[in-house]
Amino acid sequence: MGVGAFLDELRQLGALKTGHFLLASGRHSDQYIEKFELLRQPQNTQRACTRLIQELGSLADVDLVVGPTTGGILLAFEIGRQLGLPAAYAERASDGSSERVFRRGTTIKPGTRVLLVDDVLTTGGSVRETLVALDGACADVQAIGLLVDRSGGTVRFDAPVRSLVQLNIVTYAPAECPFCRNGVPLGKPGSTGSR
Repeated sequence: MGVGAFLDELRQLGALKTGHFLLASGRHSDQYIEKFELLRQPQNTQRACTRLIQELGSLADVDLVVGPTTGGILLAFEIGRQLGLPAAYAERASDGSSERVFRRGTTIKPGTRVLLVDDVLTTGGSVRETLVALDGACADVQAIGLLVDRSGGTVRFDAPVRSLVQLNIVTYAPAECPFCRNGVPLGKPGSTGSR
């Protein structure tokens, strides 16, 4: 599956949407990737994970696959399954902060070689939070694998990054949003009741 084929698949599944959207970062955009349109389809998710493993090549030679909640859990599980490796999940701390923690008996030994995976990268917040949690465990992050990098490659990390598709989707601060100025209704994808 090439880049074009993966984008076509996202469109066919209804995962690549156009309109006026409020992103989790608080910014606005005219495009939105609804990851769960893909992730609720096990066969499509399996194929995407296979392709991501191929894209990563030798960078996927690790001891553990880690993903942040929520979509990263599904990807970490499936990539771990395909590689014959365990998976771990970085959850939000229960105190409401942006800190991520490993719970439910998960322990990561110092020096563990980790592949960090996530679904859609916009600002890199969840990946950075997970990297902080992994740093606290003294893990060795070998690579970051993404389904979609919607930053166009502008978000950088210390570890190598590979993605199935890189999109340069423009985002706007609410005060600068041309769609708001033109009265285009704002959708809040991912929120309860939105569709």
